Amino acid sequence: MALAMQTPLQLQPRPPAVGAARHRRLLPLRGFPPRRAGWCRCCAGADAGKAQARRAYPYDEIEPRWQRHWEDHRTFRTPDIGDGLDTSKPKCYILDMFPYPSGAGLHVGHPLGYTATDILSRFKRMQGFNVLHPMGWDAFGLPAEQYAIETGTHPKITTERNIGRFRSQLKSLGFSYDWDREISTTEPTYYKWTQWIFLQLLKRGLAYQAEVPVNWCPVLGTVLANEEIVDGVSERGGHPVIRKPMRQWMLRITSYADRLLEDLDELDWPESIKEMQRNWIGRSEGAELEFSAVDKEGYDLGANLLVYTTRPDTIFGATYLVVAPEHALLPSLTSEEQRVHVEEYRELAARKSELERTDLQKEKTGVFSGSYAKNPATKEIIPIWVADYVLGSYGTGAIMAVPAHDSRDHEFALQYKLPIIKVVSPPNGNCDSEEAYADDGIMINSSNSSSGLNINGMLSKDAAVKVTEWVERNGFGKKKVNYKLRDWLFARQRYWGEPFPVIYRDDTNEMVPLSENQLPLTLPELDDFTPTGTGEPPLTKATDWVKTIEPLSGKPARRETSTMPQWAGSCWYYLRFMDPKNTRTLVDKAKESYWGPVDIYVGGAEHSVLHLLYARFWHKVLYDIGIVSTKEPFKCLINQGLILGEVEYTAYRDNEGRWVSADSNSNLIDCYQEKVPADKVTKVGDHYVLKDDANIRLNARAYKMSKSRGNVVNPDDVVSEYGADSLRLYEMFMGPLRDSKTWSTGGIEGVHRFLGRTWRLIVGAPLPDGSYRVGTMATDEEPTLDQLRVLHKCIARVTEEIQETRFNTAISAMMEFVNAAYKWDSQPKSVIESFVLLLSPFAPHMAEELWFRLGHSRSLAHDQFPEAKIEYLRESKLVLPVQINGKTRGTILVDKDCSEDDAFQIAALDEKLSKYLSGKGIRKRIYVPGRILNVILDKQKAAT
Repeated sequence: MALAMQTPLQLQPRPPAVGAARHRRLLPLRGFPPRRAGWCRCCAGADAGKAQARRAYPYDEIEPRWQRHWEDHRTFRTPDIGDGLDTSKPKCYILDMFPYPSGAGLHVGHPLGYTATDILSRFKRMQGFNVLHPMGWDAFGLPAEQYAIETGTHPKITTERNIGRFRSQLKSLGFSYDWDREISTTEPTYYKWTQWIFLQLLKRGLAYQAEVPVNWCPVLGTVLANEEIVDGVSERGGHPVIRKPMRQWMLRITSYADRLLEDLDELDWPESIKEMQRNWIGRSEGAELEFSAVDKEGYDLGANLLVYTTRPDTIFGATYLVVAPEHALLPSLTSEEQRVHVEEYRELAARKSELERTDLQKEKTGVFSGSYAKNPATKEIIPIWVADYVLGSYGTGAIMAVPAHDSRDHEFALQYKLPIIKVVSPPNGNCDSEEAYADDGIMINSSNSSSGLNINGMLSKDAAVKVTEWVERNGFGKKKVNYKLRDWLFARQRYWGEPFPVIYRDDTNEMVPLSENQLPLTLPELDDFTPTGTGEPPLTKATDWVKTIEPLSGKPARRETSTMPQWAGSCWYYLRFMDPKNTRTLVDKAKESYWGPVDIYVGGAEHSVLHLLYARFWHKVLYDIGIVSTKEPFKCLINQGLILGEVEYTAYRDNEGRWVSADSNSNLIDCYQEKVPADKVTKVGDHYVLKDDANIRLNARAYKMSKSRGNVVNPDDVVSEYGADSLRLYEMFMGPLRDSKTWSTGGIEGVHRFLGRTWRLIVGAPLPDGSYRVGTMATDEEPTLDQLRVLHKCIARVTEEIQETRFNTAISAMMEFVNAAYKWDSQPKSVIESFVLLLSPFAPHMAEELWFRLGHSRSLAHDQFPEAKIEYLRESKLVLPVQINGKTRGTILVDKDCSEDDAFQIAALDEKLSKYLSGKGIRKRIYVPGRILNVILDKQKAAT
């Protein structure tokens, strides 16, 4: 393979450092002990001893050297098909979720997932797999544009700067990405194909325009995304936000709802993530029922209100209807007496987000419309109300309210003194009269002779079927499958995004898609990207770009001025990594067929619905049109946990400044909080208390890292203090990958010491001038049986733990190996080499350096990962129980193939057992190899 043919590495022994030349100026670090401002610890006088202890091995020389070597030799480049890739070998496509390159750069939480994928990638390469492990940037979106608006800097400039910072940080951690495949969603060569996918959606009727409610801020004069709204006001400025209809681009994701639901079962994903997607899609079976609108006298108003219900069996319990404030029929249903009240309520509801409206904890509000409806089952006239807990975007935007059997309807009915009629009885007959009973049961109060419907005594499910058949037979409705999933609102009134590849004819306003050979439609340069204040997108300011000519007719036309949302580019990037330089097609079929699908996808659980659902939708469309060969994009999904900031300790003081214990009966709300430094705190049992007063218990809690809390730890600082390998190792050693963990500076010092012990085991102690020998302490001796057993036990454990992503226990196994190796009289080279290969996915810089010092001239990146040999995994000794006259008196340690005579001799010499055997006659011995030795004494001699 081409990758293996690298130029041999040439390194020279490190010359002794002289004076200040060996030191660097560093910024003071958050979370580390203070030192003389501006200087590294070994220049800080009193801290010199600590610095030498902390610098357990010369990581600051090793790591930059090997990073340069990997980059110069393109060590981790994955060749293309036809360019040296051996497609007879198995493949493994390992991918991190597309990062957004923010100006803040990485914090130590980010490398958790990246380190995990890097370990897996290095491991698979060494197992002989072709590994695809790329990196790129999801760089369009709101943060860059908001920063541009605030500073006047073009978002392209800040984006490129942020990407450069992220890239350098990732390279400093030694991740084995194939940087030749790097992509950014902001590059026209990339978003050309995002636009191409949009055109395919448009051709198939999956992209369309519609009037939909959006978040509109009148003061800012712009549409806001949901994430830009906090408690009903704009995040920036705190201005009121209302819901108003606007014409928007939509994607018909609902057409794929069933497939998105069904295919989840085939995925190796966390069950919690699959359940989130099932709930988000929200498939439900029920019925659409038709209620005739009437006035208070019962006269027909000429309008039929369609409601959707999952419980048609409860139709006899429907005592009122509720319509959403945005329902299209509401104006015609509102009486003149109620019109002012209804309009006021609609205006209030427009200021709330859908999340606020559906909050189960909030008090239900509503207003009577002034109209009524006829219940087709009971023939009763029931009122029509308007309430914001019903959404116009779900079902039909109207419900039949059954307050006895729905908690929201029950709360609303109590609030406005509406009738509550029980129609379902629990199977055991017991029901809390003060609460809504929402489960299945036996139907009661559910019969009407004039309608001809009687479901009394039936089970709920059977009754639902009968009611549905009845409404279909009588023309009152039909069976219906519904979804919570809404079509995807696919437009933003923003500048920094992909332009839509469509134009509109000036004379007819007809939308015309661009031809594929006109792509990419590039984003024009703008000096002013601020909102227009009129609702028009900022791109309307690019008048020369907006004005164009329709190619076929030659008539004047204008471009679409909305842009695609940030999700667009991140929906399909995993495909572009397979073939990033292709100018003719989105992805070559042979490359997609070989590399697809992604084998291991690692990212945060916060992307469980939107990104993953959108990507699955686009992938299925591409599958239908023959671009991809698999139904799903991501075979295995792993969610890494969060790394929280260091534990913060909080104490309480009363108004007079006296300490109050956190477990006190006093009202802590009246106290003020005070942060306590960690050196003032001690642990007693399961609790933290003040060192000076153990009676004062503290609250101890770790928080998510954020600039606002001031608990962010910069990985650059950690690398400067301890090295990249120490950071990588610590993040994996903190606990299971999927769990949230708390950062601790003391913890990283522990793994740094382990790496130092490993270095000294193999290289030896430093020389008097602080440098190290050129070679290693390894010898050419043949390893002993015990050494081979220790090694292969370590190989077996590390291999299994990597495969199961239990990286913390894999590190524990290597620590056990090092502890055992320190007791050996010598370190055979063959054993040490195998251990270095085991270490390499976790601490690649140190492993490469040790590999070189062991006499190898090439990188170990593609060397074979050690395999455990079964003959060395079998235990050579076992614990054998010894019985005297059938009673167990002790145990002895014997070889597995120990003979009966040898076992008896060992027992006779055992201090505990010898007193039972000494001077006694032996009648017989019962020996089951590996199981037991039973000595039967001569009773006569035993008695004397």
